[in-house]
Amino acid sequence: MNNNHIPHPRIEERIKYGPHLTKDEGVGFNGKLAVLITNIVSTMWCAYLFSIIALISLPAAIAGGTATLISWIAQTFLQLVLLSIIMVGQKVAAKASDKQALQTYKDAEALLQIQDQVHRLAEINNRLTEEIHASVVKKS
Repeated sequence: MNNNHIPHPRIEERIKYGPHLTKDEGVGFNGKLAVLITNIVSTMWCAYLFSIIALISLPAAIAGGTATLISWIAQTFLQLVLLSIIMVGQKVAAKASDKQALQTYKDAEALLQIQDQVHRLAEINNRLTEEIHASVVKKS
């Protein structure tokens, strides 16, 4: 029986690549450009700027009547301002997700090390058990 411990290849792969995070997704020119624009638009400062731009047209929307005001709210304010605010929330959620992924990765690393130690202890236990068995058989 071969008791030589052979670590699973995934362990080496995990060491080589580490955890996969959100920042690793912006691949190529288009991906990098999209991430750059997203990082600019998904700030509260951008939301404040969009609010000011939207509020400039509010007096005209009010003067235009109910339909114009509702249209302004739906098409100008909600789409312009809430877009940035939602994107800020998504960035916060992505950072939290990355932290959770990193914690899970570290936990898995610790479990892999513990499992490797348990395997080594089992090998020692098997060897000692075989030695004790051989010793008892000789005495009988």
